[in-house]
Formats: sequence, structure tokens, C-alpha cells
Amino acid sequence: MTYCLAIQLHDGIVFASDSRTSAGVDHVTTYRKMHVFDRFEDRIFVLLSAGNLATTQEVLSRIQRDLETDRGAQSLGSVPHLSDAARYVGELSHAVQSRYAAALEKVGQTGEVTFIVGGQIRDQPQDIHLVYPQGNFISASPDAPYLQIGETKYGKPILDRVIVPGLNLEDAARCALVSIDSTIRSNLSVGPPIELAIYEKGELALSHHLTLKRNSPYYVSLQKHWNQGIRRAFETLPRFDWE
Repeated sequence: MTYCLAIQLHDGIVFASDSRTSAGVDHVTTYRKMHVFDRFEDRIFVLLSAGNLATTQEVLSRIQRDLETDRGAQSLGSVPHLSDAARYVGELSHAVQSRYAAALEKVGQTGEVTFIVGGQIRDQPQDIHLVYPQGNFISASPDAPYLQIGETKYGKPILDRVIVPGLNLEDAARCALVSIDSTIRSNLSVGPPIELAIYEKGELALSHHLTLKRNSPYYVSLQKHWNQGIRRAFETLPRFDWE
């Protein structure tokens, strides 16, 4: 399991992801879930992934191969709109899953993977799309300005209380980190390092991209201040009549 999210704001997009792919008593593995494609002059894409690691890696490999093949084939470098990029990723993902579906079903497993595709092409509007295992996708909206994949329930409450489209990028980034940290505290299958990326609208490049380990000073400070703030807020809740 994993947890990734993207937040669509007036000023840009915030992306965040954990790095855990499996967790057991004696076996923990980590892989990056955030994949940045920014070598273009006129576009940038960030992909977040949750689900079967083998499927994810094959989809990413095919995306890279299409970018390197100059045969007129569709690729992230040639799609005219961001929605076409989401459709392209969905078609690749569904094709890979279909190839191995029967074999995986025999052993009681699934090759499903879900993606978030975000970014901007030229002067078109920035956007984020959630691509389902079946290949179809949805977009964020002003009423629902964030998208989540993976283990979503523990990190959702803070997003619902804080995130609005007019929030600034740094506050949204802090909210994303708290959302992931809340999930880490409640679910063993989600864990650091945490990857965070901030995209400012119209720049066609990431303004900030960092990785926070469990002992990173900023992450430790964020946890401390959030925990203390929650405790202080709890202690100021209204008393019962009989107290």
C-alpha cells in the first residue's frame, strides 16, 4: 500500500507521496512513487502511482521508451492536452494489467495500479487527473481541489478542513505533509521517505522538490509542532456542564 496526493490551487499544484511498498515483521521495502517528466521546453508532467509495483515499473518503462522513440508514436512529449496525457497513461496501464490479469488471478493477486497525472502544457490550464486501473480518469474541481490514491482515509480529514483553491502553495505543502504523517502514524503500510514537489503555475518546471526522511530536521519539527498544536486545541475544547 502507499499514499499519494495532489492539490490543485490557483497558484499551482502540490504533489506528495510516501515511499513504502511493503511492510512486515522483517521485511520493509521502499520505492519512489513520484515520477517527474520535465525535460521538455513546453510542458511538465508529474506522475504519482499506487498499486502493483511491477505494473507501475512496466508502465513507466513504456512511457520512457515512447519518449525515446522518434517514430511518430504518441508520447508525453506529443500529446496536445493534459487530458490526453491522462488518457495515454490510462491506456498503457490498462494494456499492461490486461496482459498479466489471467496469470495473476490464478494465484489470487491483482496487477492493478492507480495514477495521478498532473502538470501543464504551454499556456493551457494546469490540471491534475486521477487515472483508474480501468484506464478512465477524473479531474479535480474547485469543490474537490485534491486527489488521493492508495491509503486515503487517514489523511483526508485535515485536507477537508484546510484545503481550498485559494490557499498558498507553502501552506498546502505543509497540509500535504501533515496528511501523510497522519497516515503513517495510523497505518504500517505507509512510510517515509516522503517526497514533496511544488509546481508554480506557468513555470513549466518544479519550483521545489525535496525528500524528507524520518529523521530530517524539518519533518521532525513539523511532527512536533503539529502534535503539540493538536494537544493544545484539545485542551481548550468546551467543558461539560458538570465539570
